[in-house]
Amino acid sequence: MATTLPTGEQYEISAGPYRAVLTEVGATLRAFGKGGRDIVRGFAADSAPSGGAGQQLIPWPNRIRDGHYTFDGVEQQLALSEPPRHNASHGLARHAVWRLVELTESSVTQRLRIFPQSGWPGVLEATLTHTVGPGGLVVDVHAANIGSRAVPFGYGAHPYLTVGESSVDEVDLTVPARSYLDVDDRLLPVAVLDVAGTPYDLQTGGVIGDRLLDTAFTGLGRGEDGRWRVRLSLGERWAELWGEEPFGWTQVFTGGPKRDASIAVEPMSCGPDAFNPGPTHDDLIVLQPGGEFRGRWGIDGD
Repeated sequence: MATTLPTGEQYEISAGPYRAVLTEVGATLRAFGKGGRDIVRGFAADSAPSGGAGQQLIPWPNRIRDGHYTFDGVEQQLALSEPPRHNASHGLARHAVWRLVELTESSVTQRLRIFPQSGWPGVLEATLTHTVGPGGLVVDVHAANIGSRAVPFGYGAHPYLTVGESSVDEVDLTVPARSYLDVDDRLLPVAVLDVAGTPYDLQTGGVIGDRLLDTAFTGLGRGEDGRWRVRLSLGERWAELWGEEPFGWTQVFTGGPKRDASIAVEPMSCGPDAFNPGPTHDDLIVLQPGGEFRGRWGIDGD
């Protein structure tokens, strides 16, 4: 009997110098690079992702305090997928098997239905299309409430970008954000604060050095094309993640004591714990029956 890989079927797509690999489990971005050089630090085909690498965060990104929230007058209790901090983390789709809808030379479309379960009240259908082309990787996100009850919703993704660093300390990082989220020791929201005069002011770039980031940013400055861009650079190498509306947040993670794991840059439609009242709640999306969410983000580099 053939051995089944930890992330199931592997879908390789390419265009020109770009190549990406998506997986059946989690619709995970396992690899992405250009001309043989990695832009995303992924993982081997015979391994499972760690640290959320490349995974899709649906129907919420980041954390929910105690896995508990009240929606439409009903208390909900999610499984605590981050036991040390007593939080529900990164949604319900990371380890689910996504159905292949279409595979072409340069794109792959996958779909998942999330049905009612402990802590989740409705029926959500999520569709993702990853496409490689002249501008790198583009990810089109669509989610639809196909059930009879309204549901809370947020989306995020968790790629790790690399510019060939041996340590994240040496990377120059630009985050065009005017505000950052102050958090408690469980990484849950306290307040949205101005980056001015803080180590979180990376609007014009800065070498990471001894900064320890596991930080959500908002107030993102956008170009004429409507996109914000987080950029990593080291010598001639660069990598960039961009987001369009409605992605108003990004999380940047430089790792803990181990500083050689590359840098996660996560596009998010809302901040941590948006299902609960607090400083991020205003960005929660409520999908009524028949309601839809659409978003687009991407990665490029050299």
